[in-house]
Amino acid sequence: MAGMTIKDIARKCGVGVSTVSRAMNNHPDINPETKNMILRVIAESNYIPNNSARNLKRSDARAIAVLVKGLGNTFFGELVSGLERECEKKGYSCILQNVEEQDNELDVALYVAKEKKPRGMVFLGGNFSHPKEKIEQLGIPCVLSTICTYEKETQGLGTVSVDDFQESRKMTEYLLSLGHDRIALLTAPREDESIGKLRLMGYRQALLDHGIPFREELVAYMDASEDKYSFVTGYRLAKKLLEEREFTAIYATSDTLAIGACRALKEAGLNIPEDCSVAGFDGMEMGAYYIPSITTIRQPVEQIARASADLLFNMIKGKEKPKKLIYEGELLVRESTAERKRR
Repeated sequence: MAGMTIKDIARKCGVGVSTVSRAMNNHPDINPETKNMILRVIAESNYIPNNSARNLKRSDARAIAVLVKGLGNTFFGELVSGLERECEKKGYSCILQNVEEQDNELDVALYVAKEKKPRGMVFLGGNFSHPKEKIEQLGIPCVLSTICTYEKETQGLGTVSVDDFQESRKMTEYLLSLGHDRIALLTAPREDESIGKLRLMGYRQALLDHGIPFREELVAYMDASEDKYSFVTGYRLAKKLLEEREFTAIYATSDTLAIGACRALKEAGLNIPEDCSVAGFDGMEMGAYYIPSITTIRQPVEQIARASADLLFNMIKGKEKPKKLIYEGELLVRESTAERKRR
């Protein structure tokens, strides 16, 4: 089948893009049956990966690397597809590299830069409070996509994202406007220094603006050693909160966490949104078809993917210096939120 992409293979197999990548790259962290099924579909489809071994061995290969940290967050799958399309338009191939949750993304990046020699690199997810000296060792243009840094200085890295602090503040203010003053939060590990921290700060700021105290007991933090932005994590964190804490709304810092939380609420006999409102973040297509459909902050995926690619290619050509691009998210009010029921 001519013109197939890695996304097409993933769709045929019923798995994520990252799973297809792991199968092609012979990663050990994949079920053998799943791997064999994917490889069989690839063979039957006559699919030729963009990052074929022949191209990777050439020092002049027109390729960029995309490092993904956070495979449980299916939002990244949409971004990878967008980046792949933009690369193909410009005649570049895409090297997709999975970064395990416990791994340092910069160490992985340094390995990829040395072994596969891409012209540039895009980071999806991860913690980017790394020493400037270590970042400079990469020696190639890099863009942080969806990662909003605190610093005014870009440290030689381009960034393309929404303002996670302001967008999280926006969502919390929306829930407050519905009369919810006990809003539970499902968020990143306590030690997070990236997106999760910014979304937590936005939540706290909205409470402060409305004179509502921040309650640590209403915050469920992910476990850095085992949790991902996944349905399972959202389910587990919500069940933990339900054991002893009272709240009338849950704000989950990703749609996957929100959908998992809905399952826990339903098992507890609670109706959504009558008994408890649920809101997410990201704007995944899946959230629109879940029952009830998930209220969320939609990130402009296509814009972010296009801007990330354009910035990176302009940096590669020397047309632009690293800069920070911020896009506005959109509050999508759906079925999972409603005014607080007064008792």
